[in-house]
Amino acid sequence: MTWQFEKQHTYPRMKVDLQVLETPLQIESCTAFVQDISCGGTVVFIGTVRSQTKGRHVIGLEFESYIPMAIKEMKKIAADVGEKWDVKRMCIQHRIGTLDIGEIPVVIAVATPHRAAAFAACQYTIDTLKETVPIWKKEFYADGSIWVSAHP
Repeated sequence: MTWQFEKQHTYPRMKVDLQVLETPLQIESCTAFVQDISCGGTVVFIGTVRSQTKGRHVIGLEFESYIPMAIKEMKKIAADVGEKWDVKRMCIQHRIGTLDIGEIPVVIAVATPHRAAAFAACQYTIDTLKETVPIWKKEFYADGSIWVSAHP
């Protein structure tokens, strides 16, 4: 079964696309969604499954989520971003399921009239997402696995 919640939301000044997917993320669709001729700054964050954590060799990750709550929390992040910065468009895609080293679990794209706001909004989004959105990560090693918190 594939869980895919794709919903475009319109906030007073911005358009938002939020997705939680079991399929590979589409960087191009995120960047295409945030294109806006009124924007001079577009920042894209691409999270990648890395091979090392705290000196341990990672062989893969698994992400689980309570998707309705994840989307609800992503909406809150988008609303906060819209209040703090002049964001015109925003896209958040997060992957669930088992991922190999090098695969992409999260893509965030933000477009604003000026670059400083785009950088700030993108960083706020990933930091807040990791703290508040119910998406849990399990790391797999050669000798076992462990569920890890976003911010140990």
